[in-house]
Amino acid sequence: MSEKVVSETRVIPAAPEVIFELLADPSKHSVFDGSGTVRASRPDAPTRLTLGAQFGMDMKMGVPYRMTNTVVEFEENRRIGWRHVGGHVWRYELEPVEGGTKVTESFDMTTAKSPLMLRLLRAPQRNRESIRATLERLATVVADPGRSGS
Repeated sequence: MSEKVVSETRVIPAAPEVIFELLADPSKHSVFDGSGTVRASRPDAPTRLTLGAQFGMDMKMGVPYRMTNTVVEFEENRRIGWRHVGGHVWRYELEPVEGGTKVTESFDMTTAKSPLMLRLLRAPQRNRESIRATLERLATVVADPGRSGS
């Protein structure tokens, strides 16, 4: 990957369909978010994401704020990615492998409106840590579906 893409991969012992259902449901994002910034989906968010869908999230990084995302990549059970006003993309890629699914989460700054600002804020380094935590939480939620609020 280039210096503009930060990603981590983990094999999670679950089928791609199971993992994708969590990723495609904005109401579940706060359950597996490893950054600690995602609080809840906005009431008008769709129950399931599709290509072009917009969904709002309540966030908190020091102070509460709202973020609206647009799904810009979507391949059922294989890939989902969204972008917000900053232009960068959060992406999840799923690949079935022996023992489960290889999940790669990426923070992609190639389309960011201000990659310099993201670097000054140390976003790549912070997001790498958050991605690792997200993949860990995703594995935990999949192993114990009761944690997802289902």
